[in-house]
Amino acid sequence: MIKAAFFDIDGTLVSFKTHEVPASTVRALHQLRSQGILTFIATGRHILTVNNLGNLKFDGYMTLNGSYCFIDLKVIYKHSIPPADISMLVNYLQEKANFPCIFVHENALYMNYINEQTTKAFQLLNFPQPPILPLTEAAQGEIFQLIAFFTPSQEMEIMPQLPHCQSTRWTSLFSDIIPLGSNKQIGMQKIIEHYGFSREEVIAFGDGGNDIPMLQYAGISVAMGNAKDAVKQSADYVTASVDEDGIYKALTHLDIISTHPF
Repeated sequence: MIKAAFFDIDGTLVSFKTHEVPASTVRALHQLRSQGILTFIATGRHILTVNNLGNLKFDGYMTLNGSYCFIDLKVIYKHSIPPADISMLVNYLQEKANFPCIFVHENALYMNYINEQTTKAFQLLNFPQPPILPLTEAAQGEIFQLIAFFTPSQEMEIMPQLPHCQSTRWTSLFSDIIPLGSNKQIGMQKIIEHYGFSREEVIAFGDGGNDIPMLQYAGISVAMGNAKDAVKQSADYVTASVDEDGIYKALTHLDIISTHPF
């Protein structure tokens, strides 16, 4: 019996085309909650940038790719990047190659500068542009995630110099750098442990590479039709795309909700 459902946002709940949650998905989420199934967000976004879910209500949020989880505004898990790794990255940006980077703090986001690539990403995701600060100021304090607009070759050069971090890329435009040992599987574990659920009682939906750990861990996993092959291969079931009512179709196909809920 499914007791909880976890949903990625971009490309899963929210269309890249409309930047909205499809009406069929809204209906499906309401029915899940009416049946007593808890619903959770599982996103790489900071809660301050979750601007595309309308009035939908969720029972908890796994943000920053599992590095920051909270329920009813109470933080149940957080894991930050060690200061030594942040210093190493700042030195690289100052001395070798500068590229745009968003420094994600607990209650704020800052970035060093913008360019054509960042503008394209913000438009694609309908993502609010963070304030710009000088590099050393943006990197001060506790950092939970870095959003690095570097090339794959730069990524290969930089990541070995950040021994306490790992990179998770789901778009060619940027990569999320998170603390080693954090991912959406870890975030899911922390939340279901809080409620006393088992992994077999959980269903998860995703479309990006950063969703793979969560999909591999959940009792039932669903990849969106717009997902890449590696994501689809990690899931138990592949549904239609976000723009083709994929979440609603999967939940009805799996007999988790009725085909005629209203």
